[in-house]
Amino acid sequence: MSGPLLLASQSESRRRLLADAAVPFEVIHAGIDEEALKTGLIAEGLGPRDLADALAEWKAARPSLRHAGALVLGCDQTLELDDGSRIDKAATREEAGELLARMSGRAHKLHSAAVIAQDGTPVWRQIESVTLHVRPLSAAFIAHYLDLDWENCRWCVGCYRIEGPGAQLFSRISGSLFAVQGLPLLPLLDYLRVRSMLPA
Repeated sequence: MSGPLLLASQSESRRRLLADAAVPFEVIHAGIDEEALKTGLIAEGLGPRDLADALAEWKAARPSLRHAGALVLGCDQTLELDDGSRIDKAATREEAGELLARMSGRAHKLHSAAVIAQDGTPVWRQIESVTLHVRPLSAAFIAHYLDLDWENCRWCVGCYRIEGPGAQLFSRISGSLFAVQGLPLLPLLDYLRVRSMLPA
């Protein structure tokens, strides 16, 4: 087997998913200005699904130029409400409350994209889309939920961690919980076996 996978992400949930699946990996910095890149891609007219894919590719391809021969994994997630509008991370607790009220009683899609690049060229990609149905949320529940988990969920698009109190937001989820947590994990494991980075 070759060396470890390089994960160009600071996401705790992605690190946990890979570690729990016994994938050898090291964490590196993507080294890109994500907000500036996202602004430019949105200006080009990319929708939520394509935006997640493009950001994941940039996060993989750019650092792979600095690590010759290594497989570098870049990831991104975007959320799309049932009217097609994109949801961004809340900057403040007040914004988080407003966002959760907006999502209340509605479905949204989470697009989880992953790209592996080698020497600057994408060699594998996967996008999994999950539909999540948010139950009707009272103002009292939203306040209580943010009291419980704001310091953790503030870093998550949609203001929830499905592996934590965020599970209480939903009435139904259609799709992979791995994707909700940040990775299309099963297709990734398949590819790593093809590349002999995991035993087959």
